Amino acid sequence: MQVDLTDGRIGRSIILFSLPMIVGNLLQQLYNIADTLIVGRTIGAVALSAVGSAYALMVLLTSVLLGLCMGSGVVFAQLYGRKEHDRMKTSIVNAFVFIMLVSAVITAAAFLLLDHLIVWLHIPKEAAPFTKEYLFIIFFGIFFVCIYNFFSSVLRSIGNTVTPLVFLAVSAVLNIILDVVFILKFGMGIAGAAWATVTAQGVSAVLITVYFFSKAGDLCPKRCHMYYSRELLGMIINNSTLTAIQQSIMNLGILMVQGLVNSFGFLTSAAFAAVVKIDAFAYMPAQDFGNAFTTYIAQNYGAGKPDRIKKGLRSAVFISIGFCAAASVIVVAFARQLMLIFIKPQETEIIAVGVQYLHIVGCFYAGIGILFLLYGLYRGLGRSGVSIWLTVISLGSRVVLAYALSSVPVIGLLGIWWAVPIGWALADMFGLLYFACRKKRLLLEE
Repeated sequence: MQVDLTDGRIGRSIILFSLPMIVGNLLQQLYNIADTLIVGRTIGAVALSAVGSAYALMVLLTSVLLGLCMGSGVVFAQLYGRKEHDRMKTSIVNAFVFIMLVSAVITAAAFLLLDHLIVWLHIPKEAAPFTKEYLFIIFFGIFFVCIYNFFSSVLRSIGNTVTPLVFLAVSAVLNIILDVVFILKFGMGIAGAAWATVTAQGVSAVLITVYFFSKAGDLCPKRCHMYYSRELLGMIINNSTLTAIQQSIMNLGILMVQGLVNSFGFLTSAAFAAVVKIDAFAYMPAQDFGNAFTTYIAQNYGAGKPDRIKKGLRSAVFISIGFCAAASVIVVAFARQLMLIFIKPQETEIIAVGVQYLHIVGCFYAGIGILFLLYGLYRGLGRSGVSIWLTVISLGSRVVLAYALSSVPVIGLLGIWWAVPIGWALADMFGLLYFACRKKRLLLEE
């Protein structure tokens, strides 16, 4: 199923294109939540702290690969918008080789530096052995994550968001089933949660690879497309590397905040592990809408339709704010109930910390919704460098404010929580002003 985003009703086209991505990533969050829920409710708060810290690190490591895949997808979408299908197939070959090499390097480095990473994260001593055990297994899944996301980016670049959703759904269901079997039935503890995730990741990678080579014949490169193209690889590296840097900076900042949170002890760390999952679930629709917007922008930029880009941005802002407003109402109103999904009722201190976070940050999801759109806009225009600046502003201010405010005795943890929406707001203002001032140049209207 392919969707041409250069024609048709703008708002409806973007929503329909983004829905499978939204559903798919909600499913992905479900199997991340399955680890957290089962670990927190059956093994305990210490193990929950370990999984939360491990999750933050894995997001950082895989963000490089996800950034490379997303950046390559922009190139694929631009070539698709220009109807340059042969060049697109050659770019797929060059991107695949490049990204797989980077994946191998990251995986090897992760295993070699595991002990140092544990120290660097300031993981509470009670949780450190659990974190190490969990990460050693999870690292085996990095390659599978890379494979799945690469072929997903190829399919999404031509408007096919349904197929990646199907395979992700299979993987999510399998992950949850294996969590129950490995942890509750076989008593494998935190290792069971890790093996369940890796197995599910492997299945999704195999399924999408088989589909691509057996069903997506019009996308499969032939022998004539399998050659090194300096021009296309340069486009891929420029776009994907900048996107990877942007994703890495984002998650490095989050990891630095994770380290700061961990310094408050494992109770606070356990609460943060839960709220991060709630946060991700709450604004995931806006994030996926922003990713879908990237493809919309890239296809129309490649097709030379600046007016459609401007109209699309206006429509997308209103739609994203609607997503985020609904998420804010739900999270703020049901903060305690959401915490109880992950935390036993008797863990009152952990629940109180989590509710405090959700009542502050949950009110401002519109800020990150607009930021995701700005990321999508600039990536689609081939200006990933601007996305890096947005990330530096957002995460840089968040980290600085979090460390500065939390050191003030009367503020403490509140400073870490308030730093989040302030960072979003500063980045939004910069991104919108930059587009307003340089709109004609960005859209090649001069």
